[in-house]
Amino acid sequence: MSSATRELREQLLTNNSELQRLAQEHSQYERQVQQLTKDPYLSVEDINRLAALKKMKLRVKDEMEQLIARHASGHSAQ
Repeated sequence: MSSATRELREQLLTNNSELQRLAQEHSQYERQVQQLTKDPYLSVEDINRLAALKKMKLRVKDEMEQLIARHASGHSAQ
């Protein structure tokens, strides 16, 4: 990741409520994944929940990256 992208990400995390919401949601999923993976023996339900959480976490990360890319392309066009 370039330093310009990193700076834009930090700026958006400070000023963009949508990215803040997505980052918070991503962190929440990460905490749930960490909590589930603490147990060495997972039930079938836990394994399914873990898979679902990882998919939701990835979806949110993709949304965050798309939002940053939209802003990056808007900034480079100016």
